Amino acid sequence: MHRIRLTLALLFLSSIARAADLSLSAVVNARDADFDHARPALNKNAKNQALRIAGREFTKGVGMQAESRSAVELNGATRLTATAGVDDATGSASAVRLEIFGDGQSLWRRDMKKGDAPVAIDLDLSGRRILVFVIADLGNNDTQAFADFVDATLAIEDGAATKPKSAVPPEIEEAAIILTPAAPAAPRINGPQVFGVRPGNPFLFQIPATGDRPMSFAADGLPAGLALDTVTGLITGKLAAPGTHAVTIHATNARGTFVRQLHIEVGEKISLTPPLGWNSWNCWGVSVDQEKVLASARAMRDRGLIEHGWSYVNIDDAWQGARTGPGHALLGNEKFPDLKKLCDELHAMGLRAGIYSTPWDTSYAGFAGGSSDDSLGAWSAAMRDDAAGKRRRHHGKISFADADAKQWAAWGIDYLKYDWNPRNSAPPEDAAAFRGNLATMARALRASGRDMVYSYSNSFPFEEIAGDVDLLNAWRTTGDIHDSWGSLYSIWAQQEKWRAFGGPGHWNDPDMLVVGPVDVGSGKNIRPSRLTPNEQYTHISLWCLLSAPLLIGCPLEKADDFTLSLLTNDEVLALDQDRLGKPAAQLIVDGRKQIYVKELADGSRAVGLFNLAEESQDISVSWSQLGLTGAQNVRDLWRQKNLGAEKEKFSATVARHGVVLVRVWPAK
Repeated sequence: MHRIRLTLALLFLSSIARAADLSLSAVVNARDADFDHARPALNKNAKNQALRIAGREFTKGVGMQAESRSAVELNGATRLTATAGVDDATGSASAVRLEIFGDGQSLWRRDMKKGDAPVAIDLDLSGRRILVFVIADLGNNDTQAFADFVDATLAIEDGAATKPKSAVPPEIEEAAIILTPAAPAAPRINGPQVFGVRPGNPFLFQIPATGDRPMSFAADGLPAGLALDTVTGLITGKLAAPGTHAVTIHATNARGTFVRQLHIEVGEKISLTPPLGWNSWNCWGVSVDQEKVLASARAMRDRGLIEHGWSYVNIDDAWQGARTGPGHALLGNEKFPDLKKLCDELHAMGLRAGIYSTPWDTSYAGFAGGSSDDSLGAWSAAMRDDAAGKRRRHHGKISFADADAKQWAAWGIDYLKYDWNPRNSAPPEDAAAFRGNLATMARALRASGRDMVYSYSNSFPFEEIAGDVDLLNAWRTTGDIHDSWGSLYSIWAQQEKWRAFGGPGHWNDPDMLVVGPVDVGSGKNIRPSRLTPNEQYTHISLWCLLSAPLLIGCPLEKADDFTLSLLTNDEVLALDQDRLGKPAAQLIVDGRKQIYVKELADGSRAVGLFNLAEESQDISVSWSQLGLTGAQNVRDLWRQKNLGAEKEKFSATVARHGVVLVRVWPAK
């Protein structure tokens, strides 16, 4: 039988080399591999250096880094021959595991360290469908080791109709265990205990309360200018003068009454707790339309998320039409025929409305932006790309921020995602120009007569944040998230340096949530999140500890019970909505064990024990490490269960890529 040889490196050409030519392909294909630190590299190691194993240099192959998984759809390939080993660029002396799986079965495995001679591989792949290459640390090690599969070839049948191609590594099977208990039948008021509004601007606050219906609401100390709908729990109105109001809220049903205080702060600072809501991009992308937005809004109400404090319903890119509104304001396109009606429907449900814009003349998705070189704001699809065929990143000579902000206020918008990256502007913006563009929209929003959360996206320049905190309610600390462990891990690793800048009114934003069914960008292939169940628990736990905005990225009408359980645990969400608003500190990094601690307004502390390793690990934290003395009560927040008092420390077995999240306070 005649065979031809196709190098494994060529298999990755579509996902790596071609990605260098087409930026979209680079983004999409980067999701094929799942990795902690660096994606696979073609004919280089993952450090972008020559492939070198035990002093021997190779010119062809695929370089990877621990932890990493890359997959190939074989399409009839019958044999793999290769050489493998740990690359000489590795700094650690510890061994790592190199392994190859075929359809979930281990076909080859070797534990190797830097300096070991390269090992030959020869595998019969007959009947196999998916081949997965794995570089993994052993135990709790975090080596960041580089390892290579070199001179690798796949044999394919001469004249085969299809050829091997890059694939997404198969999901690691885990049971989706629901930990969140059902909400009690008796009333319970959830969500924030403090709310900010500017003097004279519209006030809208839905009391989030779980429990059997019918339920009635009452409020003691509600200031003049505000009114409570005692049936729905919606508070509306206006407050003219600055000040602080302590309001006692009552929620009553046949099972009893729940009482809690709400502090209303009237002043210049809004968004006193991180926004909780939904955004269209991670599920619908450019396919979003008015009915899809309403479907998730109705599901937020009908499936009970509003009772847990979820409130914002945000339209991302792709709503923009023509500048034919007052002052040449941008109006909706054919997919959004009546944005005023949409906002009114959301407000009637007790929800808030969000929208998207950019100071560039063209958005990332290729729709009209917030500026133009034309005094009338004329825009057409022909403006999407520049002369070189690349998407425009141009600040128009004329900003329409004032007109747009007034139009948004007229519609009833409550949240703005303002999306661009000064490093990518043509020409690039310096610090003064960047702050100027931020300030232009900040002034426009303040003058609009309506409070709108002002959220910058994306990849805020860290060196500028100290001087720009005052302008924004939230800022993206990274690029876009994807539903992979590698993406989650990469974003996670960047958060600690931002901690000092987050707090009431100003929040670090590590990007939207990728739990439940998603399809980041296109909306044409919605599928279950590729994060495992334990990784999804980690995702929600970490974001809540970090006091991050929580924006759901799945169509809520399609969310399953497991996803809803992640989004409706009031004791976990309370960490995010805590009045103190202090992001958790990364207290301990021990290999692939990490411990975060968050100070809470009531004096207790939330502690997250995270396991980044490939196997379960025991993790402990002593009270002295937390700065505590004496016995401490421990409560499991996901299970909403008291674990008793511990004298000196807390220990738990934490699953692969999982978390144990507890609250601790002094035992009497």
